[in-house]
Amino acid sequence: MASFVAATPAFAAPGAVLRGLDKISGQARDFTAPIGRPVRFGTLEITVRSCQKAPPEEPPEVSVYLEVVDHPVPRRKDEPSPEKPVMSGWIFASSPSLNALEHPTYDVWAIDCRS
Repeated sequence: MASFVAATPAFAAPGAVLRGLDKISGQARDFTAPIGRPVRFGTLEITVRSCQKAPPEEPPEVSVYLEVVDHPVPRRKDEPSPEKPVMSGWIFASSPSLNALEHPTYDVWAIDCRS
């Protein structure tokens, strides 16, 4: 007879703490992104859809599902800012390179879930 232990569900938080790096200036900044509300980092608009944190009895892990859209500066002042989807997917605090944001100017990492 097989016996299964139920896994403790991950803690879902109302927001995420992210770290953004401007590769040009070398400046890094931590910021909070509430679930479902877009935040700006440089020309990026980041919307966190989910932030999950492993329970204390499991190895530490923070997983953040986010959507990133780039709004680069238009070449001419009379042009609207073009909108370019950059990423939609999970990022993991323990493995930032597993599904990294690929952008020439910015990097974004998951740091923690905000309670």
